[in-house]
Amino acid sequence: MLIWLLSCAATPEITAPVAVAPKEPVATVLAPDPTAPSPVSPASPPALWPAPARLVAIGDLHGDVTSAMLALKLGGLVDDHGTWVGGTSWLVQTGDVLDRGRNGPSMLTFLGGLETEAAAAGGKVIVLDGNHELMNLQGDWRYVADFAEFPGATEEARTAARKAWMSPTGDGGKWVLSHGITVQIGDTVFVHGGIDSNWASHGIAGLNALAFADPRNAQSLVLGPDGPLWNRAYLLEDPVAICPELSRALATLGARRMVVGHTTQDSGRIATRCDGELYGIDTGISAYYGVHPSALVITHAAGQPDVVTALPTPGGG
Repeated sequence: MLIWLLSCAATPEITAPVAVAPKEPVATVLAPDPTAPSPVSPASPPALWPAPARLVAIGDLHGDVTSAMLALKLGGLVDDHGTWVGGTSWLVQTGDVLDRGRNGPSMLTFLGGLETEAAAAGGKVIVLDGNHELMNLQGDWRYVADFAEFPGATEEARTAARKAWMSPTGDGGKWVLSHGITVQIGDTVFVHGGIDSNWASHGIAGLNALAFADPRNAQSLVLGPDGPLWNRAYLLEDPVAICPELSRALATLGARRMVVGHTTQDSGRIATRCDGELYGIDTGISAYYGVHPSALVITHAAGQPDVVTALPTPGGG
């Protein structure tokens, strides 16, 4: 019944003017294909976690492992070889690890290795899906640039290999299906685009379930211009109009701040809005956007307010 409702329902009504025209075309909503097997939603990791002593958030990486390492080194998480040195620190990456750059499979292998290494050290790596991950799963490849990483002597062969990789049973597809679209850690919600008050009513776990309820329709709802993976309003709309909407969403989720990627900051620096309730961490880390490594560090001590630091600092440190 849930799948049928999602395939028929319109995007939830917005209580504040939060929709912004996306910089890229919104993924097309596809009609259900009754002959196509629907991937079973994976056993999702917990959507709510207590705050660790130190957490580092990194924005869009777009298929560029070399630049990703620069951001992770800035956050004190990896060494020159890309090996985890963050100890018990946590890393949250807010999606868009695929497309635009040439390292698709290599990026997932690299991040998967960090997940294992961090866990062994007592830390944790949480990678979220962004709009590009779900677009890939839907077969929307307008921004794909990693065909050279796939086997085959011809373009047709490499395309076929990538298609198999991004299928629900391929390694790339299974990766997307095994990662959520949002997580709340302590007082902070992390998501690729932004969660308005209507979407917040689903709750963190509900949004993750919604993303994969139907592989051809529910994802397109989430990819709509006001959806959690595409919403740019919190960083582009007039703060007078949009900050109260953000406060409503945070109150619904029981959080103090939201950390988002997706909307690239021309300054190459992490943006903050709404009196620290919002941080925009897509600074254009990848070579496609000019290589602007950044990291948001949140430190937590019991009984004390969180300390949030954007790196690099204004002085360059």
